[in-house]
Amino acid sequence: MTVANSTFLDHLAAQRAQFRYKLPSRPEAGRFIDQLMRLLFPVTQDCQSASQHIDETYQRLTQQFVHLLQPLTDTLPNTPEVVTQHFFDQLPTIYDNLLLDARAIVDNDPAAIGIEEVVAVYPGFYTIAVYRIAHELLKLNVPLLPRMLTEYAHGLTGIDIHPGAQIGRSFFIDHGTGVVIGETTIIGDNVKLYQGVTLGATHVAKSMAQKKRHPTIENNVVIYANATILGGRTVVGHDSVIGGNVWLTHSVEPYSMVYNQHQTEVRLKSLEDAEPINFVI
Repeated sequence: MTVANSTFLDHLAAQRAQFRYKLPSRPEAGRFIDQLMRLLFPVTQDCQSASQHIDETYQRLTQQFVHLLQPLTDTLPNTPEVVTQHFFDQLPTIYDNLLLDARAIVDNDPAAIGIEEVVAVYPGFYTIAVYRIAHELLKLNVPLLPRMLTEYAHGLTGIDIHPGAQIGRSFFIDHGTGVVIGETTIIGDNVKLYQGVTLGATHVAKSMAQKKRHPTIENNVVIYANATILGGRTVVGHDSVIGGNVWLTHSVEPYSMVYNQHQTEVRLKSLEDAEPINFVI
């Protein structure tokens, strides 16, 4: 080994000693979330096999989760075993909320055949499910792991939901690719998002880290593809519709309809001196 290599390795060792956290394994985190999904929704695997071994699977997952938390022991609010118990105690509530999310997709997407299809293959549902699990862990003051889980789902689906966002019941993401939901976003019940929607911040300065940076979306709002809504003070009132490609940085009242106005010019192939006909859509 050369002197330069030895010096570099010493530098890495010193840097490693300064890390605040020891991280759980990212592959193990991904395996855990997928196995937990298969426990909750056996339609994603061999249903008969899952039903025969459900108690065994549950126990194995609790042990797996304790192991996943072990590297974070020094930064957890309690022992990994206690945190695991608290988390699994919340599974019935998480499960009920996910059924509402799946039903919202079935009720609002004409292409959806039924809940089984939504649970098995819809990327929007999968990402919402991982978000709800990660959000519960964040509420239990588990560091890092919630973000690891949502980034795992982000890599698979192209949908980026920060685990700190607050999302209500019956949430529907259609198609989903490119959706971004920031950390301090608040979303009410029965909200529908389409692909490319961004709920973000107007400023990204580090000094804003502890402030409300992302918008509030009230109940029964529909936001169509590629709309961008920015700012912690921006509130989209309930029962509003935000059209595609809208750029919104101010609040709108309930029952509002916000859309882009496009002008289309139709050119006549004959009668060169005829005036063009303009349509405002």
